[in-house]
Amino acid sequence: MKKVVTIDSESSKPKYRQIIDSVVNAIERKCLVKGDKIPSINQICGEFGLSRDTVMMAFNELKAKGILLSQPGKGYYIASTDVQHDEKIFVLFDELNAFKEDLYNSLINTLKNRASVEVYFHHFNYKVFKNLLLESIGNYTSYIIMPATFDNTNHLISKLPKDKVFILDRLKNDLKNYPVVYQHFEQDFYDALVEGQTLLKKYRKLVFVNPGGKEPGQRSTGFKKFCEEFDFSYEIIKTLDGIRPGLYEAYFLISDRDLVELVKIAKNYKYKLGKKFGVVSFNDTMLKEVVSGGITTISTDFVEMGKNLAQMVLDRKSGKVRNPSKLIVRNSL
Repeated sequence: MKKVVTIDSESSKPKYRQIIDSVVNAIERKCLVKGDKIPSINQICGEFGLSRDTVMMAFNELKAKGILLSQPGKGYYIASTDVQHDEKIFVLFDELNAFKEDLYNSLINTLKNRASVEVYFHHFNYKVFKNLLLESIGNYTSYIIMPATFDNTNHLISKLPKDKVFILDRLKNDLKNYPVVYQHFEQDFYDALVEGQTLLKKYRKLVFVNPGGKEPGQRSTGFKKFCEEFDFSYEIIKTLDGIRPGLYEAYFLISDRDLVELVKIAKNYKYKLGKKFGVVSFNDTMLKEVVSGGITTISTDFVEMGKNLAQMVLDRKSGKVRNPSKLIVRNSL
């Protein structure tokens, strides 16, 4: 059997990574071709004095990359000599929407063909979330997970290799030891309102329509804090049902369905957006640039979020990265 693995005991590179690099280098040198058998876990452990867990970690990553294939009772074989992709990434989003697509495209573009990416959606269904996570174990080199509304998920996520997990969008107390790219929903809303304070002064009342459910509750805290600090009359409601909007009111809308409904209501009342009636939406999209002459938005930068995620995965960065957010002023305010 060909000698495949080399270990430098003086190197600072982890032993499992040296095993992975040895196999990849052997493939690149054409010392290994598809179908070749490689040394067993026990052989590598015995030759280099390594623990079984160390070798298993390397083999699992090679399997996740699609390079190795295990045949029960026979050993491990080269399944593919395509080693150009450094990463095979599992991405678990909550749902598909226009701004999530911007995030995904930015992630892919920043990876620059250095990874293959498989995307899944849990649609705020915990059973789906759980099953997708458990089915993904051992099949990927990195895991990007958006828990969204789910709390106390560490008992599931901890089944994945800790150094390969990246959390997206929200800070979760039980996941505080994982790298994360997040939005600060309370502070982002507050900061945007402060930035737009001059424009808001023409309105006698600010109304935040927060349907709750899958939406982060922290936004209400930021809204209330701003209104009380700067002496704005305000109201927080869950729905537009039965609403009779008045002149010199500004509405802040999370739901795009509510946005469409309110624009229709304003048209029926003959309210001109941005003059005596204000509308602000969350999560910017290209469509909001043109609807009713342009809808003002409060939005995180989803393109930047994708870039931050890609760099975190490629560089194996740890820590917490707050994604930038801003007020984008258009005619509706």
